[in-house]
Amino acid sequence: MEFLSDPVFGVGLTIVPYMSFYLLSRKYSQINPLVCTTAFIIAFLLLLDIPYSKYQVGGDLITFMLGPATVALGVPIYREAKNIRNNLPPILLGNLGGSIVGIISAGLLVYLMGGGDELIFSMMPKSVTTPISIRIVESLGGFPSLGATFTVLTGMLGSVAGPSFLRRCGVDTDLAMGAAMGTSSHGIGTARSIAESNLQGSISAFSMGAAGIITSILFIPIYYYINTVC
Repeated sequence: MEFLSDPVFGVGLTIVPYMSFYLLSRKYSQINPLVCTTAFIIAFLLLLDIPYSKYQVGGDLITFMLGPATVALGVPIYREAKNIRNNLPPILLGNLGGSIVGIISAGLLVYLMGGGDELIFSMMPKSVTTPISIRIVESLGGFPSLGATFTVLTGMLGSVAGPSFLRRCGVDTDLAMGAAMGTSSHGIGTARSIAESNLQGSISAFSMGAAGIITSILFIPIYYYINTVC
């Protein structure tokens, strides 16, 4: 039990399964390392009755590295800066349209299913990166922990099914796919786009940042309406 309180336990329980599933995914394309690792960690903790707080000691170190990893997304953006600049209007238009549709569709879905206001507010900013999503949910009066869950699930779903779904819809260019993945599936989807191609990954990284700014601005009138009219 003392070992469980050591950060090495949480770090090892994350890295070792991920690398194992990643190596398997190179042979079996059906395997998604992120989804399989998440499922493995949950099952491992439940089956051995290990408190999440024990894993979190090392898991927080992994979370801390999200900051540098996010900053590192500037590298592909820099490498493809010319292509992004040449296609900036359609990319930004896609980011704007995707952000609006994402907000409206998420809120409308929860409303039609009978969800309350707090649940609606927790769901609406699901397509932007987790730090932005949590702050928006807090401002609207939703449940931040639930908002973070919706955000992570959205990214995972986009990473697993996004590229194949877009191709079935006739979207097959790096420009369009990158803009769609970055706008709808934030960092997790961007990681998948980087694996697809450098250009697609760079556009997805740019779109993730642009969508975060656009979504934050779009929620200003929503926040004003909630606090003055409702």
